[in-house]
Amino acid sequence: MSSILTNNGAMVALQTLKSVNDDLGKTQTSISTGKEVGTAKDNSAVWAISKTMESDIAGFEAIEEGLSVGEATVAVASAGAEQIVEKLTEMKELIVSAQSENVDHATIQTDIDSKVEQVEAIISAAQFNGANLLATDVDGNGATGVGVLASLDRVGAGGAVSAVEITIASVDFEADLDFGSSLTTITDTATAATALDEIEVLIQTAITGAASLGADSARLEDQSEFVSNLVDSMTMGVSTMTDTNMEEASARLSALQTQQDLATQSLTIANEAPSSLLQLFR
Repeated sequence: MSSILTNNGAMVALQTLKSVNDDLGKTQTSISTGKEVGTAKDNSAVWAISKTMESDIAGFEAIEEGLSVGEATVAVASAGAEQIVEKLTEMKELIVSAQSENVDHATIQTDIDSKVEQVEAIISAAQFNGANLLATDVDGNGATGVGVLASLDRVGAGGAVSAVEITIASVDFEADLDFGSSLTTITDTATAATALDEIEVLIQTAITGAASLGADSARLEDQSEFVSNLVDSMTMGVSTMTDTNMEEASARLSALQTQQDLATQSLTIANEAPSSLLQLFR
């Protein structure tokens, strides 16, 4: 039945056109913003997951910066420890030379004293950003180590987040390399023999400390690389969930533009239908 009061065909065509226009608008927005899921109304579940992951990514990026500072702090201390091992080795050479009777023990002791001062200067200077891992008091506030934030652990999708730290302990060369009480002053071959045993103990202490700092440095470097890879993986995951697939969006845009043209023509035809009723009254 045809009616001049209700145009069913136009109503259907209009609804179709509105639906196509809505889809077209969403597609154009996703192309222009690059986001398939840009707001919660686009897909609330995916949006919530992506925002949680983005907050974690921001946290891990801050951890990367903290690890870099930690690496630098350990690197400075490690370089100082290795330099100290070299100076102690030079001191051992002097002490060995003092085992002979026909040498100037006073001059040798003066050279040893000079190297002791160099070692002490290295210990004092081996700090980065106020932290010295060769000293007894690492930060001037009684700390015996440096804590470096290494990771954030989350249990479940919306679970609590806990921080994980790597603690780098001081090797405390300031106390362990106490030359005043640990190294005998050389005045003759007898004291030189005693000093030789003592310097060997000090060298082993320094080597152990330097090796420990080297292991800590390697651990921080590995953790930094892991966090960097983790950030990349999480960023790719968020992109997969929320970013627009441009090839797919381009094909969808072309299809919707065609549908829009057809829907517009259908609406035009439907709107012209009532005028055809005039032919019945001529």
